[in-house]
Amino acid sequence: MIKVSETAKVKVSSLMREEGFDPIQDYVRVGVKSGGCSGLSYDLNFDKTLDTEDKLFEDNQVKILVDKKSLLYLIGTTLEYSGGLNGKGFVFNNPNAQRTCGCGESFSL
Repeated sequence: MIKVSETAKVKVSSLMREEGFDPIQDYVRVGVKSGGCSGLSYDLNFDKTLDTEDKLFEDNQVKILVDKKSLLYLIGTTLEYSGGLNGKGFVFNNPNAQRTCGCGESFSL
């Protein structure tokens, strides 16, 4: 399961509308790819298509797609949003990450 905080929900919905996506029908695609200073990095995009290999989660009225390879790395993660002067943007609070980099965009297990 992947959770979405209230602040992340508001920001995701706003960004989806700005980019021509419908927050009620379309998806947030979350994944993990090689790279970043800690070895793995998060990938977040919007998508209109549910692939057969995707796992679909819905939390806080946000539909989240995760590919099978990324799912093991992301189980239990909460997507949050931190704005303001010192805000980082979207933040992944991942209980599986044993080490994260200073920017919070990459991790290792």
